[in-house]
Amino acid sequence: MSTSSKPESLTRQLPQPIRLTLGLGILMGFAALGTSLTHALHLPLPGSVLGMLLMWIALGTRVVRLHWIEDAADGLLGILGLLFVPATVGFIEYLGTGTQWLAWLLVMTAGLLVGAGSAALIAQKLVRQTP
Repeated sequence: MSTSSKPESLTRQLPQPIRLTLGLGILMGFAALGTSLTHALHLPLPGSVLGMLLMWIALGTRVVRLHWIEDAADGLLGILGLLFVPATVGFIEYLGTGTQWLAWLLVMTAGLLVGAGSAALIAQKLVRQTP
């Protein structure tokens, strides 16, 4: 039996812009669903992560077919590098503040050591006083 006798999916016959829009809608729908669930259930994890997990489950159970989102996912991967430009520019903008960060790091480390040392001394005295 030949696989060519199997009818082709309706979504594969759609024009590429419509497949792209459909894929983006599905991806955004899962992202919105994940965000809504994390807010409603007060989960300590980003909604986009939960949305990706739900998408993975939907793809694994074949509720969502890969070819429905393939064009949109490929398009987003194609511009992924551009999404990192603002973060890189922000990082480079603050490179000159290295000496200020070093001073803050020293102050925070000294505070941590003083606090930990004080807690250790107090705990040691309390342990000695216990019968």
